Amino acid sequence: MLMPSIFGENLFDDFFDDFARPARALARYNTPSVAAMKTDIRESDTGYELDIDLPGYKKENVKAELKNGYLTINAESRQDNDQKDETGKYIRRERYYGTCSRSFYVGEDVLQEDIKAKFEDGILKVAIPKKETKPAIEQSKYIPIEG
Repeated sequence: MLMPSIFGENLFDDFFDDFARPARALARYNTPSVAAMKTDIRESDTGYELDIDLPGYKKENVKAELKNGYLTINAESRQDNDQKDETGKYIRRERYYGTCSRSFYVGEDVLQEDIKAKFEDGILKVAIPKKETKPAIEQSKYIPIEG
């Protein structure tokens, strides 16, 4: 459609595209975002540093959990865009709610107290120390032979 959008978005094109191409519309809503939680990982002598991009998220909506050797980062976002005219009637009302999650295996020996995290300017910075894994000592197990 070649008409100007008074709302700053082209609502009608998106609306009609869903009817004209239903498979494309479903793919848009069922495909995870490629841009969600882009992560840079650096290795140093003492550990690993993760920089996780979370633009638009607030610190209180980002959670980090360590369980069974996996560090899981969860982020949640809510937005309400209400626009009213002079009389207080809605001319547009949109709501958005989304979550994203990502897990990293850090090892069974890493403890919660060892991991440091800081959130600033839409980037979650996580420092994970390296733990030396103890080599498994192979024990001989003898089977008794009766006789």
